Formats: sequence, structure tokens, C-alpha cells
Amino acid sequence: MKLKAVLFDFDYTLGDATESIVAGFQYAFEKMGLTPPGREAVRPTVGYLLRDGYVMLSGDTDEARADEFVRLFTEKSHPMQLETTVLFPGALELLRALRGAGIKVGVVSSKRSTALLPILEKLELSPLMDFVMAGDMVSRPKPDPEGLNLALERLGIDREEALFCGDTVLDAEAAQRAGTHFAAVLNGITPAGAFEAFPYDHIAPDLAELKSWLEES
Repeated sequence: MKLKAVLFDFDYTLGDATESIVAGFQYAFEKMGLTPPGREAVRPTVGYLLRDGYVMLSGDTDEARADEFVRLFTEKSHPMQLETTVLFPGALELLRALRGAGIKVGVVSSKRSTALLPILEKLELSPLMDFVMAGDMVSRPKPDPEGLNLALERLGIDREEALFCGDTVLDAEAAQRAGTHFAAVLNGITPAGAFEAFPYDHIAPDLAELKSWLEES
């Protein structure tokens, strides 16, 4: 591969915000008179839009209720995310190595911008980013390729010159539909076998191994 850009999902790819996400779901559900979900029930919703996660766990498709969930979730979770979100081991080293090699770096995430942008700033990732696209900055979320296509356009990169790295099949499908290369990162709950249905260049157990693979590619 002759890469000019490597783009990343955020949650369960570069960073882990599980504690605050679970707290947000549990707080919102309790306030809404619903049984709060457990940690392992919430984790599969990470990577989806909040409204979709609410429907997945509650079965409630009422628009007003979904709006109320998002408001309550944000009230509880966003302040916590700044305090509790951590990077996975090797994240900073990988991003710095890519920038040092002259490769553009970006994030294409389903996370809302009000959470994502402050987190990137606090974790000192903002100066390393050439492009950031949050979930509320597109009209169609992943697996739609809108975010990736916008990244390619704004970076001036052809699709065959870009690699997207993510932890879910949503990320894999978005890459497939955008026509970019794809590498799965097994920091989340999606097993390696789930990616067999999609074209991929590599499956990395962690970011340190992904860095080694990129250096050898």
C-alpha cells in the first residue's frame, strides 16, 4: 500500500470511554422509568448513534423519548467522558509515527462533536489530527461512507491511498462503501471472524501490532 492518510474510528479503536457511556445509559434509563442496562448490555451499542443505542436497548421507537434519552445521557456522560476516557496503549505512538512519516491522520467517529472534540483536546490528540468528523457533523452515519468521503475530499486523497481503522462491522462496511483500505482493531467486543464478511487488509489485536504492520507494509 502507498498510503497518504490513515483514518480512525475513536471509541474502542483509539480510546475507551466505557465508564462514562455506561453511566450515561444507566442514568438516562433510570430517569425515564426504565430498568437501567448493565455494562455488558451497553457495550455493543458503542459505535452507534445514541438514539440507535437507545432503541437497541429499550425497544422504544418514540422520537420524543429518544430525544429525552439523548438529553439525559449527555447531562450525565459528557462531563464524565473528559475525566474518564483513556487512550488504548500505543495510540499516541502510532499517531506520532504516522505524522512523522508524512502520512495524514484523522478521526471519523459516530461520537457527538460536543464529546469528541474536547476529549481529543484533553488527550493531546488535536495537534496530531489533519481531519476530525463527528457523528453529528454528517447527515448519514456509518456504515454510510459520507464521513469517509468527506475526509478524502478535504484531505485531497484518493480512496486507494487511504486506510480506515475501526473496531466494528459498521466501520468495515463504511470503508467498503467508500472504497478505502480497511484494518480492523480488536479493542472492542467485535470478534475477528465478524470481519470476514468484508474486504480488509489486516486484523490487529491491538494498536502496537497495527503500528508494526503499517511500518512493514
